[in-house]
Amino acid sequence: MAVDNALSSPLGPPACEKDAKALQFIEEMTRNTDSVQEDVLAKILTQNAEVEYLKRRIANGDRSSILSTHPISEFLTSSGTSAGERKLMPTIKQELDRRQLLYSLLMPVMNLYVPGLDKGKGLYFLFVKSETRTPGGLFARPVLTSYYKSDHFKTRPYDPYNVYTSPNEAILCADSFQSMYTQMLCGLLERQQVLRVGAVFASGLLRAIRFLQLHWRELSDDIESGMLNQEITDPSVKDCMVKILKPDPELAEFVRMECSKENWEGIVTRIWPNTKYLDVIVTGAMAQYIPTLDYYSGGLPLACTIFLPHEPAGFTHDSTPKLVDLADVELGKEYELVITTFAGLYRYRVGDILRVTGFHNSAPQFHFVRRKNVLLSIDSDKTDEAELQKAVENASQLLREFNTSVVEYTSYADTKTIPGHYVIYWELLVKDSANSPRDKALNQCCLAMEECLNSVYRQGRVADHSIGPLEIRVVKNGTFEELMDYAISRGASINQYKVPRCVNFNPIMELLDSRVVSKHFSPALPYWTPERRR
Repeated sequence: MAVDNALSSPLGPPACEKDAKALQFIEEMTRNTDSVQEDVLAKILTQNAEVEYLKRRIANGDRSSILSTHPISEFLTSSGTSAGERKLMPTIKQELDRRQLLYSLLMPVMNLYVPGLDKGKGLYFLFVKSETRTPGGLFARPVLTSYYKSDHFKTRPYDPYNVYTSPNEAILCADSFQSMYTQMLCGLLERQQVLRVGAVFASGLLRAIRFLQLHWRELSDDIESGMLNQEITDPSVKDCMVKILKPDPELAEFVRMECSKENWEGIVTRIWPNTKYLDVIVTGAMAQYIPTLDYYSGGLPLACTIFLPHEPAGFTHDSTPKLVDLADVELGKEYELVITTFAGLYRYRVGDILRVTGFHNSAPQFHFVRRKNVLLSIDSDKTDEAELQKAVENASQLLREFNTSVVEYTSYADTKTIPGHYVIYWELLVKDSANSPRDKALNQCCLAMEECLNSVYRQGRVADHSIGPLEIRVVKNGTFEELMDYAISRGASINQYKVPRCVNFNPIMELLDSRVVSKHFSPALPYWTPERRR
């Protein structure tokens, strides 16, 4: 449709009048960031001027104005994989309207760069987690579960730019196997209509591809017969699929032909040939999945239109750092996110570290870097998530000549040995079994990781002898999928799940160790001198 020039946006020509209004709103909000922030803060403080501070009363049923003049409607939970346990974050009903506003701004921006998204559908693997209740009767559930179960999502108006292949019934099914199976089946049935493929995190999309590898035979049988797998027992899903699933022997044969091939490189574009991009979070620790996504997608562009739910890591007892207003951040510098919300969080330290990568008008653009204070430590050394990831990336370069890559990793500080040492668990994708890396190459990977670690670590290895040689333990394929299944069985959200980069929980370590197929150690000392510190 034609768009009135008066509604045109400095960001570019909008796809439709609705997009034009959304882009204009973005312009208005980003031109005067400081005054917008001050206005929002004033509204929060005015609305909540008479409240008390949280005294652990709301979760137990107290509905009085402790945090907010509006009653707390539910608690949003974190994934529980970074800080070890899920956190409860209060929210109010009005927050859903604000969240919906933010979501509504995503596709208008994407439409500027990817034309024609109204001509097909999105294959998104979206899941809910069955909620729990606090002692006071309030729901406690992940932010995306809260959104998917809300009327904002379930009764959303038709938008040709935001149509999913997955029916609501499949997304809202609490059984993760039945939900994944049905969503994958619907995606296969509408393979020619799919224009974008996505999940929340990159790891979630790779899990979906792994699911297809394991279940393509059953899925093909369903497509051929037009009858749903008997393992799908959810009544609402079954009723929904009766209307969708019809016999299609030709499609079934195509799926069998593609999925039975040993080489799965480019499988996304082979199955869904009209896919324009992958929509997943690939910042922070998720960046390590980019090579694997490129392998399975044939190098499709990567984008992210799903907001990363914040996940509090708790307060520290360090001296209070200087707070910097949003309008005063500097290009290239990193900041810890601190938020104040209408629901009653005041100067709350979220625990996410962001880097300023640019500005749109006066509003900063951020790149998620890492979670704060995810550390390995044996002695006086301190290794955080970003440093560990850099070391893994450096070492994995040595695997290129073997056509092999690291698809997952985690670690722990083994202090049972004397001296203690870092243990890194690797799951590898070997694309040529006849040329897989041998012991010598993997030993060199250990040393390459040590060369990338900080000078305090290397001093402990070389001069103080307080740290032993770094160890890499290669685990069987599928081990990290088992790890995710275990976390979900203990209450983690499938939507928000991220592989923990450091572990110390005995059942998890026992699971990992039971899947080890080979062990490798650094064959030499890393470089270090007192005069040259990195």
